[in-house]
Amino acid sequence: MKYRPLIVFVLSVCFLPGGWTRAEETSDAQSSPTSLEIGAVECEGDYSRHLQGVCLDDQGSIFWSFTTELVKTDETGKIEKKIPVADHHGDLCHRDGQIFVAVNLGKFNDPKGNADSWVYVYDAETLDPIAKHEVQEVFHGAGGIGVHGDRFYVVGGLPSGVQENYVYEYDADFSFQTKHVIDSKWTELGIQTATYHDGFWWFGCYGKDHPLIKTDDDFQMIGRYDFSCSLGIVGVAPQRLLVATGPRTAAGRCRGTLFVAEPDDQRGLLARD
Repeated sequence: MKYRPLIVFVLSVCFLPGGWTRAEETSDAQSSPTSLEIGAVECEGDYSRHLQGVCLDDQGSIFWSFTTELVKTDETGKIEKKIPVADHHGDLCHRDGQIFVAVNLGKFNDPKGNADSWVYVYDAETLDPIAKHEVQEVFHGAGGIGVHGDRFYVVGGLPSGVQENYVYEYDADFSFQTKHVIDSKWTELGIQTATYHDGFWWFGCYGKDHPLIKTDDDFQMIGRYDFSCSLGIVGVAPQRLLVATGPRTAAGRCRGTLFVAEPDDQRGLLARD
């Protein structure tokens, strides 16, 4: 299927550089434009490893983490920059012109905690590396990251049978603050993606039932739903999020696409036509 970008503007906006528009801020949408919807965007190219997460910056660029490659595209999916990165780069988020990626260099999901958890930071304009922060408190391996206000929240692996998930909170300098517990029940390999939007946390997980975990600000459960967003989720406008999928080519290479979804009280999210 050929994907074409679909751009829809809403009322009461002012123009931003690059043709993007912004409505009045109503959420922490990973600092992404809040009055633009993107439908059926396909990332140019194919990759050896699967998609781990996506985020957007204020200029409308989309950032895709393909495990060992970090890719920057425009809003249509056309590549602007890509670089090789360490295995394993996971989910990512944007803040103040920088891209923050959850990285695990050790054993992921190991019950004994033999992970090696980091957050790598890149310049959003050039993808030049800026910094590396140890987040060794993420005991089973860093796999995802979200931002809310001036705090970062890292998620990751979970051994089989553990009936709760963990979110590790850091300040803007990546000094560890606290560990939050989510009464989510077990999810396969823990939590893969994280985003804060419209006053809620949205967490994507692997597994046969594709768990989507939704919590409030205090990580109290709102619901657990069957909706796959383990390859990427990011808010873009009130009641609008982008969700990633990872189709494969005939040769088994990995691709990345985005579609628009909206919150639903019964099903968590619904794909929007």
